[in-house]
Amino acid sequence: MVSLDDAVTARLKRGSKHFEVMVEPEGALAYKRGEEVKLEDVLAVETIFEDAGRGDRAAESDILNAFETTDSFKIAAVILKSGELQLTSEQRKRILEEKRKKVIYTIARNAINPQTRAPHPPARIERAMEEAKVHIDPLKSVDQLVKIVMKAIRPLIPIRFEEIDVAVKIPPEYAPRAYGEIATFGVLLKNEWQNNGSWIAVVRIPAGIQNDFYALLNHLTKGEAETKLL
Repeated sequence: MVSLDDAVTARLKRGSKHFEVMVEPEGALAYKRGEEVKLEDVLAVETIFEDAGRGDRAAESDILNAFETTDSFKIAAVILKSGELQLTSEQRKRILEEKRKKVIYTIARNAINPQTRAPHPPARIERAMEEAKVHIDPLKSVDQLVKIVMKAIRPLIPIRFEEIDVAVKIPPEYAPRAYGEIATFGVLLKNEWQNNGSWIAVVRIPAGIQNDFYALLNHLTKGEAETKLL
């Protein structure tokens, strides 16, 4: 259960009757989008209201007529999926800003300028979004919003999603430590230990983070790593 102080109302009309539940806003949004969220982590109270603001409970007969059950979780699931989620202006503003930042981060991490093969700085992506007047819908997932934003900004800046493969050779004195960090940074397509203790790998990473990858290699090997873009 969540605090009532943080809860908002989800509302559904069936016939002439209104049914409401009190829910945690971000979890409710995730549930509404079809993400795997437990209802017990979303509901503030296991009560079906006629008017949650006044604390008026819905009549059991009305609940049965509308949902054919009195199970609060089953009813809440229907209300969240089919009803309307009431966010406060402050909550809506905060969620929109968080979504916007996640979209920009995702695009900056995965996209490049195909003309220069260089990543786009987040500020450039943000300016393109503003110029394209992109609308961030709080009910859409980040993946959905990324597709919408990419379509909107392509006419304004050269951009596309791409992955790159980088061949790496790490000297023996740095190889044991470097292996673990590099293996979690991307996908290892090739992974060989040499007789002298050096390590050779081919790593696939999102093109937008190639500068971060090279910075990691320099940090791990004091600039002694050998790399080749494949």
